[in-house]
Amino acid sequence: MSVTKIEEHIHLIDAETAGIKNFIASYVLKGERAAMVETGPASSVPNLLAGLRKLNVKPAEVAYVAVSHIHLDHAGGAGTLLKHLPNAKVVVHPRGAPHLAHPKKLWEQSRLVLGSITELYGEPEPIPEERIITSSDGMTLDLGDEVKLKVVETLGHASHHQSYYETRSQGVFPGDAAGIYISEINAIVPTTPPPLRLDIALASLDKLADLKPRSLYYSHFGKATNGSEKLNAYVRQLKLWARIAKQGIDNGDGLTAISKQIIENDDSLRRALDYVKVHPVLGETVLTNSVQGVIDYVEKFGVI
Repeated sequence: MSVTKIEEHIHLIDAETAGIKNFIASYVLKGERAAMVETGPASSVPNLLAGLRKLNVKPAEVAYVAVSHIHLDHAGGAGTLLKHLPNAKVVVHPRGAPHLAHPKKLWEQSRLVLGSITELYGEPEPIPEERIITSSDGMTLDLGDEVKLKVVETLGHASHHQSYYETRSQGVFPGDAAGIYISEINAIVPTTPPPLRLDIALASLDKLADLKPRSLYYSHFGKATNGSEKLNAYVRQLKLWARIAKQGIDNGDGLTAISKQIIENDDSLRRALDYVKVHPVLGETVLTNSVQGVIDYVEKFGVI
């Protein structure tokens, strides 16, 4: 477990899920009260608690646990974590709230889609409904000392996805709306599993770009400067994937052939390929689930 100061009032805790470093980030914001953005999965909660201790943040000081969406690698640990944070409430999109209160179906569906990866994550625990705040677009969480989180609904990656704009740093916590950032090589990799709504995802990216963020605080993984530039680059990347998928579909190609064409034409993914292939999670998802999500969208809706 490592803790990194990324702004005067924001620290990153590396969740180190299953010992995997630089994969899932949880952010701690400190004003008069504290908040956490993203929890990672249940198996990472001991590392998060160790991170809070290292930051001298008492469990009772945490007022909010804000999650981008309910996928296990972002919110799977929320129920377990809240057992240790007596005053905290979870902030989640209204469509995601029932699944945090009653996570059995979410767990079963995750096991079907992710297979053995779910064993790395661990099973989510239910959250009492009175400890869940269902968000609305534009809602603001005020932590004091000019530290505020504004909810920005950013659907597309999932129907229950939201990002957060932090007013003091003028930065955005985009969840999975802006893809996966591999800082070592300054590369972005799409995260677009089915059921993707690419048109809505692109509109969400435009919405985030309109905020003109100085930085992006990626859940996967870490701080990136030139936030607007990163968002615009991701828009171009997703449109490229869609065009390649359309051409492949027209040619009668399948997932393997379309993935190959994407690798050959996407410079960012090609640079990240060695990293992705050996990664315990990304190696199983990027060139399969993410490409399949784009293919499914194009087959149903065409190219934007």
